[in-house]
Amino acid sequence: MTTEQVWVGVGLLGQALFSARFIVQWIASERRKQSVVPAEFWYLSLAGALITLSYAVYRLDPVFILGYTPGLFIYARNLYFIHRRV
Repeated sequence: MTTEQVWVGVGLLGQALFSARFIVQWIASERRKQSVVPAEFWYLSLAGALITLSYAVYRLDPVFILGYTPGLFIYARNLYFIHRRV
């Protein structure tokens, strides 16, 4: 396996985690019969964005770097709010 193939796998893993957050949110909302955003949504957002961002930095892709970096602060801030009130 080449280094490039490993990094493509990293990028795909990041995107899979980032996409999984919508499935988690959908299931949580269906269970409560109302729109909710569970903490897992923010964890998956943060993990997916960090992993995808690492791939983007490896590829030196400014579009992905600029696209994923600002969200990291939002995801981390939401997790801060969740844990602060507990």
